[in-house]
Amino acid sequence: MPRLSSATLDALPAAVARPSYDRAQVKPGVVHLGIGAFHRAHQAVMFDDALSAGDLRWGIRAVSLRSPGVRDQMMPQNGLYHILVRDGSDVAIRTIGAVLDVKVAPEDPAAVVAMLADADTHIVTMTVTEKGYKLDPASGALLTDDPQLAADIASLDAPVTAPGFLVAALAIRRARGMAPFTAISCDNLPSNGHRLRSAVIALAQRHDPALAEWIARKGAFPETMVDRIVPATTADDVAAFASDHGLTDDALVKTEPFTQWVIEDRFCGPRPDFGPGVQITAAVAPWEEAKLRLLNGAHSAIAYLGGLAGIAHVHEVLEHAPMRAFVERLWDEAETTLSPPAELNVAHYRRELMARFDNGALMHRTHQIAMDGSQKLPQRLLATIAHRRAAGQGVDALSLGVAAWIRWQAGVNDHGVSHVVDDPLADRLAQLLATQTDAAGRVRTILDCEAIVPASLRDDSAFADMLTGHLDSLERKGAMATVMAMAPVAA
Repeated sequence: MPRLSSATLDALPAAVARPSYDRAQVKPGVVHLGIGAFHRAHQAVMFDDALSAGDLRWGIRAVSLRSPGVRDQMMPQNGLYHILVRDGSDVAIRTIGAVLDVKVAPEDPAAVVAMLADADTHIVTMTVTEKGYKLDPASGALLTDDPQLAADIASLDAPVTAPGFLVAALAIRRARGMAPFTAISCDNLPSNGHRLRSAVIALAQRHDPALAEWIARKGAFPETMVDRIVPATTADDVAAFASDHGLTDDALVKTEPFTQWVIEDRFCGPRPDFGPGVQITAAVAPWEEAKLRLLNGAHSAIAYLGGLAGIAHVHEVLEHAPMRAFVERLWDEAETTLSPPAELNVAHYRRELMARFDNGALMHRTHQIAMDGSQKLPQRLLATIAHRRAAGQGVDALSLGVAAWIRWQAGVNDHGVSHVVDDPLADRLAQLLATQTDAAGRVRTILDCEAIVPASLRDDSAFADMLTGHLDSLERKGAMATVMAMAPVAA
C-alpha cells in the first residue's frame, strides 16, 4: 500500500479535505515540544486553519523530547497526516499540512535550540504532561534531584528538559538582540502558564540572573485551557484507513467534533488571527477550573472504576445506569466549587460532556485515561475535595474516585486480571502500600504523600474515614457493586 506523502496526496478521494495553501510557501512560526496525538488533533489543526485563511507564518516545527516514534511516523509522509472526526457513525476526514518538520531532541539537541532561537519562531507550544515541567507539585520549586533537570542545571550545552530547551534558546535570542517567543503550555494543569514561567525563570536564574530578569520582564507565558478528547490510534484504525482510501497513514489521529482552546490575552510577539475553537480571554482560570473538575475529574473516576470493573472503554462504562448516575453525583458535588464565566452555562456543559462520553466511535480506553494518576488527581479530584471540605460539604462521590485510584495501584482488577500501573510514582507507591495490611493503612499511606495530597486533607479524619470505607468496599465487593451500593447514586 502506498504511503501518504506530498507525492501521493492527490491520490486521495475527493471527499477528503486537503490543504488549500501552498506548503512550500509556509514559514515555520511555531515550535511545538512534545508532539503526540493530542497536539495533532488540537493545536496543529488551529494553526492549519490559520494557514488555510491565508496567513502563512504559522507552520509548525515539532519536537519529540524522548523517542523517534512520531518522527518516524510523520517525516516519511512529509509531515502530512489525517484527522478523523468521529460523531457516532459519521466520520469527517481532513489532511493536515501544518507540521513541516519533526526533530528528536536526544538525537540533536542543538538543532532543537536553533529552531527555538530562529527569528521566524514567534510561538512555542508544549504538551509535555505534568512530569515535563520538573516542578515539585506541592511547593512549585524545581525538582533539583531529578537527573534530567540536574543535567540542565549543570549545563545547557545539550538540554534535556523542556524548560532547559526554552532557557537555552531564550539566552541566544537575548544575546542576538531578539525578542523572546510566547511560550504556551497546552497541558491540563491549573495555572499552566504560571508553572511554565516559574520553571523557566528558576532554571535561568541558576545560569544567569540577568537572563532570568529579562525573561520575566519581556517574555509571555499565557494561561490556557485545552479541551478535546483524543483516544489512542490503533493498528486497526491505520489499516481501516488504508483499506478505505488507498494510502497508509501511520500518523493519523481520531477525535470528536468538540474542540476548545482558551488562551489568556498575553503575547509578546505576533499571533495568528485564530478562528473558531479558539477564545482569547482576560481570565482563563474559570474555564480551566470547570474543565478540570467536571470533564477531567469525571474522566479519571470513570477510568479507575471502569477499569477495575474490567470495562475497556468510557462509553461502555456509562452504559451501566449506576455508573452514569455516579457521574452525575460527582458533578453535583464538583459544580458547587466553580465560579463559571458568564459565557459558560454549566447545565448545558454537563449535558454536552455526557454526550461526548457517550460517543462510542471514539473507543476511548479507560486504561489510557488511567495513566499518570498521581500527577492528575491533585487537580482533577483532590483540589475539588479540599474546596468542599473547607466549606463543610460532603465529598462522597469525589472520594470514591480517589479510592478507586488507590485500589488501581494494586495492579489487578476485580476479575483478577493484571494491569500495568503507568505512573511516575508507581514503584514508590507500590513499595509503600505493600507494607500495609488493611484499607485504613493504605489510605493513611496515600494521605501522607505530600507530593499528591494537599495539606488541608492530610489530617482530615472525616475524609480519611470516607476514603477507607470506599476502599474497603472496592477491595471486598468490587467497583460495580460499590457504585450500586451508593444509595443516592443507585436511586
